[in-house]
Amino acid sequence: MNTNRLEAFSDGVIAIIITIMVLEIKVPHGETLEALAPLIPVLLSYVLSFIYVGIYWNNHHHFMHMVHNVNGKILWANLHLLFWLSLIPFATGWIGENHISAVPVALYGFILMMCGIAYTLLARIVISVHGQDPKLAAAIGRDYKGIVSVIAYLSAIPLAFVNPWISIALYVAVAILWFLPDRRIERVLD
Repeated sequence: MNTNRLEAFSDGVIAIIITIMVLEIKVPHGETLEALAPLIPVLLSYVLSFIYVGIYWNNHHHFMHMVHNVNGKILWANLHLLFWLSLIPFATGWIGENHISAVPVALYGFILMMCGIAYTLLARIVISVHGQDPKLAAAIGRDYKGIVSVIAYLSAIPLAFVNPWISIALYVAVAILWFLPDRRIERVLD
């Protein structure tokens, strides 16, 4: 089976995730700029989560261009990734509603860590199914960015109980690391 249905389904789920996040932002009561002040944590958590979901969508899109066919293992690994991504709106809303406090920020880090693990698992399964395709294996490489990301999330979870802003800074740093599409895949595709 080719990747068209998998990509279309994934794109649809990701679009719904973003829609759910934006619908959680409530309109302020009041017409002044001061009325926006209580929404600042909500807006900040939304922007960070939107960037994260966009990063996963972008990298998933590039990665799927390398995949020639899919089987049940790949479909389930992709669903595993989509499951963790689908929890981002919940954690985003919880962070915003509780003004960036420890437990919601730690949960957010746990969900981001599981997204990173799920993406790595998907990549490894795709490589195993494609028989160590040299192009695919070269595109993934040793995945240092993925390893650094998971370590940052793992560090950010307990740090949320010291100071949630340290964890947020780590999440932002990882997002910056991944902001541009993964060049390994683009080089192989070119």
